Amino acid sequence: MDSSSTRRQNTRRKLFDAAVTLIAEQGFSSTTVDEIAERAGVAKGTVYYNFASKTDLFEELLRHGMELLTGALRAAADETAERGGGAAEALDAMIRAGLDFVARRPALAQLYVAELWRTNRAWRPTLTRVRQQAVEVIESVLREAAAEDDPAAGSDVALTASALFGMVLVTALDWQSFQPERSVDEVHASLARVLQGRLGGVVR
Repeated sequence: MDSSSTRRQNTRRKLFDAAVTLIAEQGFSSTTVDEIAERAGVAKGTVYYNFASKTDLFEELLRHGMELLTGALRAAADETAERGGGAAEALDAMIRAGLDFVARRPALAQLYVAELWRTNRAWRPTLTRVRQQAVEVIESVLREAAAEDDPAAGSDVALTASALFGMVLVTALDWQSFQPERSVDEVHASLARVLQGRLGGVVR
């Protein structure tokens, strides 16, 4: 990669970081391009050099963030397979990867969850596509679990994958917002018990 490409990637990353923080704090409509540029430490013209509009910037931000999450889930599954682990272990590893991702990027996860409910946004098709890419990583492992006769796979792979994806994101956000004193190990262990259906020790 040449130096100009590296510089542009670094600039876009600064703009993404600035935009996600500002929009999480004050909303999309209230955030201006001037504020994004100032927070990123670049000229306003730099924003428009990289993105056609604020809407384009936000759409690319969501796409980029979800692709990072998808990559983290896929890497967790692949690393488990390389160690000789089964599908259940891969699902557990993906739960941990999802929690770690949200812990590092809580504002991004917050924006993603908020945008799921806004069906009239210009970036809805992009969000739908990248969400499906992430869910499909979980689906592939659930199909492996079904092949291994693992009851965790469930009878409806697509719905189960969506449920697991949503469970991790919402639980992670709840953890960050309301129970930040808990460690990632605690949250991971709790979700792992839910995945395994071992709730006897929790419900009394």
